[in-house]
Amino acid sequence: MIRRLIPHPLLSLTLGIVWLALVNKVTVGNVVLATFLGLAVPMITAPYWPDRPRIQKPFAVVEYFLVVLWDIVVANIEVAAIILFRRKADLKSQWIVIPLELTSAEAITVLAGTITMTPGTVSATLSADAGSILVHCLHTETPDEVRDTIKSRYERRLKEIFV
Repeated sequence: MIRRLIPHPLLSLTLGIVWLALVNKVTVGNVVLATFLGLAVPMITAPYWPDRPRIQKPFAVVEYFLVVLWDIVVANIEVAAIILFRRKADLKSQWIVIPLELTSAEAITVLAGTITMTPGTVSATLSADAGSILVHCLHTETPDEVRDTIKSRYERRLKEIFV
């Protein structure tokens, strides 16, 4: 019964929080509307998510969020240093193929979004068989190190989060 009422609890919570953040004012009416949206949208869209992934370790989501947040801050500083202090001739932009062990479309989407949100890297395309992702890196001396970092910091954690 609860599963039918709240088919996607995390999505419901996220929608409610995002709504309150968008209206930028916490009032009774906004909380009621946020609750309504958080419950109605997942119920309406549930039939379109028949094979939705299960989150194995919810606390791993928090860890992943904190790791990504830290990496975004560090990457902002690194990109600023590259822009301010490195000559264009010394820049070594590279295309890097990241082989994927992830199979869930949702997990691959989160990984691609994470790569793109981190300054200095952009996920460009996913292979037809979803076995690898092409990433552009603004500057790197060692493409293998970038690949290994993405796999160990992000993909490994996403494998734990998504079943």
